[in-house]
Order: sequence, then structure tokens, then C-alpha cells
Amino acid sequence: MDKNTVKTFVIDTNVFIHKPDAIMSFRDSEVVIPLWVLEELDHLKTYSDERGRNARAAIRQLDELAKHGNLNEGVKMENGSILKIVMALPDVLPANLSTEKMDNKILLSAYVLKNEGKKVFFVSKDINARVKATVLGLKAVDYEKQKVNITTLYKGYREAVVSSDTITHLKVQGAIEWKEQCYHNESILFRDKENDTVTIGRFNAGTSTVTLTENTGGSVCGIKPLNDNQRIALDLLMDSSISLVTLVGKAGTGKTLLAIATGLKKVIEDHAYARVLVSRPIVPLGKDIGYLPGTKNEKLSHWMQPIFDNLEYILSSYKHQNMKNADQLLANRLIEIEALTYIRGRSLPNQFIIIDEAQNLSPHEVKTIVSRAGDGTKIVLTGDPYQIDSPYLDSSSNGLTYLVEIFKGQKIAGHITLEKSERSALAELAAELL
Repeated sequence: MDKNTVKTFVIDTNVFIHKPDAIMSFRDSEVVIPLWVLEELDHLKTYSDERGRNARAAIRQLDELAKHGNLNEGVKMENGSILKIVMALPDVLPANLSTEKMDNKILLSAYVLKNEGKKVFFVSKDINARVKATVLGLKAVDYEKQKVNITTLYKGYREAVVSSDTITHLKVQGAIEWKEQCYHNESILFRDKENDTVTIGRFNAGTSTVTLTENTGGSVCGIKPLNDNQRIALDLLMDSSISLVTLVGKAGTGKTLLAIATGLKKVIEDHAYARVLVSRPIVPLGKDIGYLPGTKNEKLSHWMQPIFDNLEYILSSYKHQNMKNADQLLANRLIEIEALTYIRGRSLPNQFIIIDEAQNLSPHEVKTIVSRAGDGTKIVLTGDPYQIDSPYLDSSSNGLTYLVEIFKGQKIAGHITLEKSERSALAELAAELL
């Protein structure tokens, strides 16, 4: 490497928590880890959640690299970069910046390297840390290996204005040839230019045809789709050939309600899956369920109340002998609630899995969950990428939006962005104005 042009990337702790092997993303560069990052990883490794697992994975990787040389002098990695661990602090602190905070020590390590004439980039998922780095004259960047452009996020559908003859042919034949390039399983809203009615079809990339989406107006467990996007969602949810469905939308668009209703129908009426497994992240509130008293279900009831609210709404409008109340469904294991913490070690065959609030998961966590799917399992992830509780994730770097972009066009995956709130006029207005 040319020492005059090589870039030096100083990695913050939270980058490892986001992606344990993040150092492998920086090719033909100098990758520097301040000693205080190791101190923080050492503290986090005792945690039982995803942070602890990622910290331990990062430490193991560093230990393996240490076997190939002196980390203080630099170790060559497979990607062509040199990895170093430094512990330097400046003799004179800029603006008397306190060294009592670990974050400041990490920043000051980058500051020292910059003063040595190196082309330093401070990499952090922490916005405040990046702002402080900028104040110190450092070039601060987010870790963007798994980021997507939220403004151009795949919507899962497109619109096309066609003639009445085209729509008639689609309805009669059930499919039409379609020359426009689309993603596999992308839905198309055909608008009749004569009368502005809408007919929905789904694109098959293998045959370059659009197949008519049938039964999109019918109800599922008493839940009836109220707009075109909900009809598309229901079509994807009901199709057992699609193993992964992502539903993105603001509050009140019906993501969770449609997913639960479909899951119950598939399990209780169609017997297509053994049970509905529902989970949602509990990390954003800062404590594992072990801090709460009671059995697992009693603990989870606090975190899962939005799920029970949707379930009660379904049961209030749909009568079935095996669906009298939520307690009966839980007792018969037709529906199961589980903490994401405990899904990691399980193999989950023949289940209809719903992961709610998935925007609060990192790409690494989403990978962990999806990789748990056993034979015959369908996974549905729902969330609003603009409502994120994690301090180190945003609308572009969370696991849900990353999954949408990575899986678009895959034969066994489908996606739809729900845009219209159907909860109430007040909820719709609040989502737009607040």
C-alpha cells in the first residue's frame, strides 16, 4: 500500500455491535481499533442479548488475527488491509476535552493519528460521536456497508395505465405477457384508462408474464382489505409458495393485523402450518424479559400487548370453534409468543412466523432470525422504518429495509409498502403531521 494515499479507518465500538466482522469491509486500507474499544467490547461481552453475542464474535475475530502478528505494529488481513490496535492520547487535549469518558478517548485516538499526517476517517454508528469528531477536525462517516437509500426503497408494486381490452384479457385468460422489466413477485396496479378502475396482477420473471391476483377482495378471519396495497399484502401473505414477506408502512396501515389474520387462517382453517409464532424486539426498552416477574408468557404480555390488541380485534369479529379467545389459542399452542432472544438457538419448521417492529433490528439480527426458518416455514416481517428506537439504527441502516432491498426479485420473497392508514382519520392525520 502507498503510505501517502492509504486511508486510515478508526472504528468505533458500536460498529462492531452492528456487524461483528465489520473490519473486513475496509479493503486495502489501514484499520485502527483504539484500545478503549476493546475495553467496551469486554464490558458488553457479558450481555445475554445480541450486543453481547456480537461483542464476543468481534473479540474472537481479533484474537484469531492476533495469532498472525503483532496488533500493535499491524497485522495483514485477507482483504488486503492492515489492522492495528492503538492506545495513543495527545499530550495537549483539544479544548480540554475530558478523558474520563471512553467515547472521548476513542475520538482522541483518531485525533492523534490525524495529527501524524494520516488520512483519517472516524467510523461510527453514533451520530453524536460523529458530530464531535467533526468538531475535532476529523472526517466522520457512518458505517454504510449495509445501508440502503430509503428514498428509493423498493415499494413492491408499480402502476400501469392500460386499455380495457388488456384488462379484459387478463381477467379472462388469467395472465398476459408483459415486456416491461419488473422484479419477480412485484405487483402491478393496472389502471383502466377508460374508467380508471384498478386490477391487480403479479409479475413472473421466469415467464415474463403478469398473473391475475385473485380473491384480493375477500376477508380473512373477518379482516377485509380496505385498499389496493392491503389487497397486495393479503395476496403475498396467503401464497404459501412465498416463504418471506416484508410489510413496510406507517402506523395504522394494517401490517400486523393482516399478518396475524392470515396466520390464524393458515393454521386453524387451512392446516398449512403447525402454529403462528409471533415476536417483536424488546431491546429498545433496555431490559431483557428476565427483569419482569412471572412466567415467560406473563413477562412477554407487557411487550406483546399490541399483538394481543390485534388478536382481540380479530376474535371480536370472527367466530370459529377453535378461536374463542386468546387464552385458548395459547393453551392449544395454535399461536405462540416468543422473545427474539430465544429464537436464535431454535430451528423452526412448518411455522407461520411474524416479526413485528422489525425496523428495530440490525441487518445481522435479521439474518439470524431468517436463518432460523426450517422446512415449510413462512416468515413475515413488519415495521415502520421511520419509527426506530435504537440509537445506532436509522431508516436506511435497519435490518428491515436492508432485507427488502436484498431480497427484491427473489422467487420465494414478496414485499409491499403500505401507504394509507386505515386505523382512523385521527391516526392518519397524526402520522402525516406529527
